Amino acid sequence: MNSNASGTSAFRAGLAVAVVFVCTHVSAAYQQSWPEPKYQVRIEKDVMVKMRDGVRLAADLYIPVGAGAKLPAVLIRTPYNKAPYRAAPSDAHGLAGQGYVVAVQDLRGKYQSEGDYSEYSGDATDGYDTVDWLSRQLWSNGKVGTYGCSYLGDVQILQAPQRHPNLKAMIPQAAGASVGSAGDRYYYYGSRKAGAWELASGLGWYANAGSRVRGQPAHELPDSTLRKFWMTLPLFGMVQRAGGPLTDWDDLVSHELGDPWWDRFGPLRNDHRFNVPALHIDSWYDYGVAEVLTEFNLFRTNADSEVARDNQFAVISPGNHCQSESLTENTVIGKRELGSARFDYYSLYLKWFDHWLKGEDNGVTARPKLMLYIMGRNQWRAEQEWPLARTRFTRYYLHSDGHANTQSGNGTLSTAAPGAEPFDSYKYDPAEPVPSLGGPICCTGNSEAEGSYDQSTVETRPDVLVYTTPVLPDGVEVTGPLKAVLSVSSSARDTDFTAKLVDVYPDGKAYNVQEGILRARYREGFTKKVWMEPDKIYEVTLDLEVTANYFGPGHRIRVEISSSNFPRFDRNLNTGGDNYSETKWATAQNRIHHSAAHPSYLLLPVIPQN
Repeated sequence: MNSNASGTSAFRAGLAVAVVFVCTHVSAAYQQSWPEPKYQVRIEKDVMVKMRDGVRLAADLYIPVGAGAKLPAVLIRTPYNKAPYRAAPSDAHGLAGQGYVVAVQDLRGKYQSEGDYSEYSGDATDGYDTVDWLSRQLWSNGKVGTYGCSYLGDVQILQAPQRHPNLKAMIPQAAGASVGSAGDRYYYYGSRKAGAWELASGLGWYANAGSRVRGQPAHELPDSTLRKFWMTLPLFGMVQRAGGPLTDWDDLVSHELGDPWWDRFGPLRNDHRFNVPALHIDSWYDYGVAEVLTEFNLFRTNADSEVARDNQFAVISPGNHCQSESLTENTVIGKRELGSARFDYYSLYLKWFDHWLKGEDNGVTARPKLMLYIMGRNQWRAEQEWPLARTRFTRYYLHSDGHANTQSGNGTLSTAAPGAEPFDSYKYDPAEPVPSLGGPICCTGNSEAEGSYDQSTVETRPDVLVYTTPVLPDGVEVTGPLKAVLSVSSSARDTDFTAKLVDVYPDGKAYNVQEGILRARYREGFTKKVWMEPDKIYEVTLDLEVTANYFGPGHRIRVEISSSNFPRFDRNLNTGGDNYSETKWATAQNRIHHSAAHPSYLLLPVIPQN
């Protein structure tokens, strides 16, 4: 056991490429993106809208002057302060200038709204009640849509099962945090994933935007302050130690996933019903893209009407969180060049609302159900379902002679099943975790954090196992859900296993594509805990989310296996304890087995080539 320390100088050097969270949702990316306004816009500030429990929420109404007596409304609900929308250009001005009354509302307990804030608390019914109020105004034509990205998208998804009859269309963008994996507790609100805690993004968000103190502005703690606390223990109390306000952090890190306490957030369940057309927007390097595609499917399969079932659409770009609209003809995600990912989002958004809220027959519903950007091919492609019907799920097995450590080892990856092969092993020391380098993460505010980067420096570590295919003579497209099925053992009662899918270019640069983690105690389900026996072999499945990536001729497919990805995820302290109140840890000796009796493999969604 080791007492907590701030980390070694070697680890601090690794943090130079890691992450911190700063979130802004009214950005320069939106400026001058809507068409020239047809109408001047008048703003009614701080209109108080009464909820069913008597609490009043403050909304600014953006009213197009001279647009007509009966107008549709678009609702934007935000925890980040509605006031910045008042400065044109903004989404509120852009939509109002096209003939919509736009309501931008502070969430319960935030800024000018009454009540007490707790993350996502009351958002389902507050959204319903606000739609109801908008639809009953004298100026209303009875049709309401919703719009917004990240938290602003999540509240749309949470409201949808309420099925207000006047909610006619939604555009939820990057709204993966609300799904809760449709009830299995694998994933919760962008904070908990596969049992691990999204540490770097979580600390920044709660410290800077998650205040439960009514009217308290965002703290905006600097990156340098937040970084000082990533390596500190315990996890419990970290926001306060960093100088942040009262938040939900301590409750979220300390409640076990099997605790009914989590149901208070009202995440989507497999039995929820829906009755609203939705245009789902996200990107491959966002943390919740798999969940967004889950929502796309769930809204279809559980639709109450043919209109709702047949009018679910999705657009998935190669970008980062809430950055799809800003992609240009020279798209670079992290350091990976991905061609031209430009897409006419704002034209699509306007046509979507014009059809559903104004009744215009503009052909928007005849579009493909899915538009996917295929990275590596660097082109958009139309599809009709997810996963793609023609997918061939293919096993790529791990092989070595027991020395797969680092990119200089002899780990290989192929479709041939293993025979009699020795295991690979590495030491996982929580004092020296593998540093995060890019990835599908959110809102870092750090140009050397989100997206895709050459992983070569990470692959020099002996606690990273590297398995690579031979050079591909023909391209391999991998589009769909990804999994790593590993045969593992450990000296610890509990530890983590991580996997990262990598595209190795002909020049040797190794760009991360997707990644995943599993806290081993949850290998039999996320609502119960089971411990490992020393050196006993277990099969574990890591969800590596989803992607659309073409590994071109001359490239190689690679997977990195380890037990940490820090500070994206919190460190497993290897003790079998609660991991949130502990300040001591143990070193684990972890093994990856890949023999005929105990194979390990990637399950990749290979798309046949024409």
